[in-house]
Amino acid sequence: MVVNKKTRLKELQEDFQNQFPFLKIEFYSVFHKQGEGSDKKKKLDSQLTVGEVCKLSSNESNITIDGSMKVSQLEKVFKDTFGLSVQVFRKSNNLWLQTTITDGWSLSKQNQSAIEMSVAENLRAEPEDYHEQE
Repeated sequence: MVVNKKTRLKELQEDFQNQFPFLKIEFYSVFHKQGEGSDKKKKLDSQLTVGEVCKLSSNESNITIDGSMKVSQLEKVFKDTFGLSVQVFRKSNNLWLQTTITDGWSLSKQNQSAIEMSVAENLRAEPEDYHEQE
């Protein structure tokens, strides 16, 4: 992922979700402590650019995100490299859950867990009643 001062937070979110479709990232104006969630009142507008939110030491930085990276590592990379407070969310049925307790899980494990939850929920859903026509 290549990031520069003109990169919109929304672009980072889209790039991340393209790689991990059942996860998403949100950016906040305040850093959270490990194991804690982020206050949704502090969420940043995704139309902001990286340059508007933080000071990059150079014009451009590159980070590598892969499935083996733990959530806590990803959050630390964004903090250390860009000064951005990021929170990872995992899809659970129709909800997005902050991954506070499972920050030690890899991104792949988070994504796989969300997939399994979606499949399980679809199997549990009661089918609609249909009546044969005479």
